[in-house]
Amino acid sequence: MTRIAFIGLGNMGGGMAANQAKAQHHVRAFDLSAAALDKAAAAGCHPAGSVAEAVADAEVVITMLPAGPHVRGVYGEQVLAHAPKSALLIDCSTIDVDSARAVAGQAKAAGFRFADAPVSGGVMAAEAGTLAFMVGCDADDFAAVEAALAPMARVTIHAGDHGAGQAAKICNNMLLGVSMLGTCEAFALAEKLGLAADRFFEIASKSSGQCWSVSTYCPVPGVGPATPADRNYEGGFATAMMLKDLKLAQEAAARAGASTPMGAQAEALYALFDANGFGGKDFSAVLQMLRGRLAELS
Repeated sequence: MTRIAFIGLGNMGGGMAANQAKAQHHVRAFDLSAAALDKAAAAGCHPAGSVAEAVADAEVVITMLPAGPHVRGVYGEQVLAHAPKSALLIDCSTIDVDSARAVAGQAKAAGFRFADAPVSGGVMAAEAGTLAFMVGCDADDFAAVEAALAPMARVTIHAGDHGAGQAAKICNNMLLGVSMLGTCEAFALAEKLGLAADRFFEIASKSSGQCWSVSTYCPVPGVGPATPADRNYEGGFATAMMLKDLKLAQEAAARAGASTPMGAQAEALYALFDANGFGGKDFSAVLQMLRGRLAELS
């Protein structure tokens, strides 16, 4: 049994912490939300009254926080001051590369092992323990990181040095955002041309248009495997989160001098969808905006 401190019990973190408890680890969990703590306790975690209390005797510290400033603050002001130097620190948040590298530098200077390990898979995968982790860490630490993440993971990949996990995540999600928009446009056009969605799905999923957004996460209700589209676009990867990741990608592109016109257009379209009040809907719900049927999302 490993003593794990889990900080951040939101839509993703709650399921992740529950899977660590299910694996018979002693999980001391903390979140600012009392309801999240109650849910974690029902899943077998032990609620803590503060970050300092959660990490006090931890062998592994896992964080799942909203953004870079939160990660910088939690580590710089609390984790590094109160966790044992022997603890392995793993941040699973999706944040900017600069913040990940800055926190890694602070952690290493303080004598800790640290990894940035953002995830792909969404809420359902977090609950099922089938997330994909992209890890940035020292090569010698990867085996320990992989073992710590195992109860939550389908696959864990070493992307490279510190910050590489975040780089992989934002590049992957930019590609996902662009491919989902292309998929939605194609289904919307097929509909206008009189082609049945299920027929187009069968064709596209077996031909050159095949991609994850078509064959695994189809945005059309009742077509293909079950997806958030079959639940009125609830319970998946929120549009607001996709927009956050696309903004991170564009900020990184600007700093690196990379040309990402499709990523920029994807950000603009998801920003428009979010501004219309649909930030809480799954990102595939952008199909309804392209179809001119936003009223159906209410």
